[in-house]
Amino acid sequence: MSRPIQIVEVGPRDGLQNEKAVLEPAVRAELTRRLEAAGARRIEAVSFVHPKYVPQMAGAEEVMAALPPEPGRSRIGLVLNGRGYDRAITTAVDEVNISVAATDGFGLKNQGLDRAGQRAMVEAIVARRHNAEPGDAAPSLSVTLSCVWGCPFEGEVSVDQVADMVGAYAAMGIREIALADTIGAGDPWAVTKKVEAARKAAPDATLRLHFHDTRNTGLANAHAGIEAGIDVLDASVGGIGGCPFAPGATGNIATEDLVYMLERAGFDTGYDLEALIETARWIGEKIGRPAPSALNRAGGWPGGA
Repeated sequence: MSRPIQIVEVGPRDGLQNEKAVLEPAVRAELTRRLEAAGARRIEAVSFVHPKYVPQMAGAEEVMAALPPEPGRSRIGLVLNGRGYDRAITTAVDEVNISVAATDGFGLKNQGLDRAGQRAMVEAIVARRHNAEPGDAAPSLSVTLSCVWGCPFEGEVSVDQVADMVGAYAAMGIREIALADTIGAGDPWAVTKKVEAARKAAPDATLRLHFHDTRNTGLANAHAGIEAGIDVLDASVGGIGGCPFAPGATGNIATEDLVYMLERAGFDTGYDLEALIETARWIGEKIGRPAPSALNRAGGWPGGA
């Protein structure tokens, strides 16, 4: 169990987007710096969405301007459409992650597009990249498929539906596809089934998993994903977050809780657990409530942080 597991830190974006507190860009940039000091190598730093709908993510350009490039670090910007992509590529983001939905209901609510419209939107972005002038630098591209294990508007999402969409995006040349349990409805056995189906649909793509802990199954689902061969998972410092368009959804699995579980089992994450716990407590002060992670309350191994 010594294989490395990459944890993509999503606290500055998915963690903060559902909090009542609206933090200034300078504070959000500081959160990114603290997380990178704690070991984050890939971090979802910003979201290029309209501030009318998600005011917590306003000023993405300012956040990126406060984060000079650093070797060995990759900052990700989330986009929902071509307008967001246009904004993202004017900044220093290293990666652009396009969020799409596994259901029409969530896609229409989250970004005003059904599944067919989302596919066309991603195809248009991919085509633009292919038609770019030689020498034009472009951030790498990934896709996150939301509501894989359940939709707040349509209920159950079938294995075949997920596999069909994963295969379609892989056929466009998307090299990394994240499967997201946006409302925290999944269970470990369903995780195994959908990971296996997604791998068959896109054998050459990297699969990434994104779990919320709404129903207290997040770490169990992460374990199931790792047992199924997944090496890349998302997590949010402190377990903060949720989705403004998914009623009842709570935060992501906490980075420090996931790191504790993996490191105790012998996996290598590259994170400093004590620094993560300190950062969780710091961001809890900034948002005006204690971060809900278990390690924020209990600390690490007895006698540790």
